Amino acid sequence: MATVKITQTGSPIRRSPDQRQTLIGLGLNKRHKTVELQDTPEVRGMIRKVQHMVTVAD
Repeated sequence: MATVKITQTGSPIRRSPDQRQTLIGLGLNKRHKTVELQDTPEVRGMIRKVQHMVTVAD
């Protein structure tokens, strides 16, 4: 199955609680941390919700 690399580039400070929880759900909690997840519609939806705080590499 395809994977996607996600890197957190923005800080969750002064963001809504649901955006903070979305980052935690993606496995991100610090700037410049990178995780590799399976490319599913659920993960894509989470990325879309915090797209201003992450960078995506396929």
